[in-house]
Amino acid sequence: MSSAWIATLALLSLNGSYLWQMLRFRGPWQRQMASGGRVGGQPLVAAVAAAETSGAPEEAETPGFSIIIAARNEAENLPNLLRDLQQQNPVSGGIELIIVDDHSTDNTARIVTEAAQELPFPVRLVQLAQVPGAPTGKKAAVQAAVQVARAPWVLLTDADCRVPAGWVQAYAELVATDAAARFISGPVLLTGTGWLATLQGLELAGLVGVGAASIGRNRPTMCNGANLAYRRADFFAVNGYQGNEAVPSGDDEFLLHKLHAAFPGSIRFLAQQAALVRTAAQPTVRRLLRQRVRWASKWRHYQTSAPQQLAVLVLLSNLTFPVGLGLWGFGVVSGVGVLSAWAIKLLADVVFLRPVLRFLGRPEWLWWVPVLQLAYGPYALATGLLGLRGSYEWKDRRLGAK
Repeated sequence: MSSAWIATLALLSLNGSYLWQMLRFRGPWQRQMASGGRVGGQPLVAAVAAAETSGAPEEAETPGFSIIIAARNEAENLPNLLRDLQQQNPVSGGIELIIVDDHSTDNTARIVTEAAQELPFPVRLVQLAQVPGAPTGKKAAVQAAVQVARAPWVLLTDADCRVPAGWVQAYAELVATDAAARFISGPVLLTGTGWLATLQGLELAGLVGVGAASIGRNRPTMCNGANLAYRRADFFAVNGYQGNEAVPSGDDEFLLHKLHAAFPGSIRFLAQQAALVRTAAQPTVRRLLRQRVRWASKWRHYQTSAPQQLAVLVLLSNLTFPVGLGLWGFGVVSGVGVLSAWAIKLLADVVFLRPVLRFLGRPEWLWWVPVLQLAYGPYALATGLLGLRGSYEWKDRRLGAK
């Protein structure tokens, strides 16, 4: 067999494997959507109503939540999120809000203090600068907040996010009807206008879909710290972030993997429109690359193989087109082989992303899939390599390896 045939078969086989993986994810995603609003055949709201009339204590059915927000120099964004939280639908047990000020140099602390006088639920400000040792970073902020939280469940989002009025209620309904749940991942949508925001939103939609599907397969790989909840007691049961404290990012996925290992079958994805959190896309390519390098910096520290294997497959599949073009230029593979491999990759992404984008309310983004594919290979390789270096700048700090 000639080298040209071998190279062509390698490209086709790689993207064939990627297509098979996306088909395996599509089924669990659709099952998540079908069951996301139902428990035991009942809609969640009906199930909660039935529970509330069963004579059981109300607090046991829908426990209260401690909402945790880590904030560093978020004076511009926090007022929007605080208004959203003020409009939350009531839940049994109520909520408390804990905002951790991570050494801000703007008016973040003052905004929280003023809001505490007007919001209809308890608000606490924790300032990391006053914590012994003055730790920094999101993990330290979350750790400090969990230490003082009073509710059995903690619910996390970011200071630059927007949440719908039914956000807490959606989590409360799932908790009330699924006693086995210990960690709940919620959907996130990127907002913004223009080609850069659209491509970022499409990329994140894929990550959200894969994260939900992997949870549906009971092999959780990823989640998003902008929208998740877990039992406070379980955070301490797995020793929180112990073992990965030195990794600045990963406050969400490392905990996900630890809880899955300690409590198999307890991870859930909240497939509810009412739980959809929105956050703005990065406004410039420079800031986008910084964020994605931060995300990529944690993957080599995973203790489970599933997310690493998936990351490698996705990277290699996205590189088949630019690499194939190079091989075609040197006469190593045929142009038909390169285009066929690209068509398989395109088919895989369209088949998987179509239902995900429908759920997110962005079906028109499907037209951008070919554009994202053309740019994604070099972009993913660059961020992956920079992430391996472990050093990056975020929130005006130089983080990671020196």
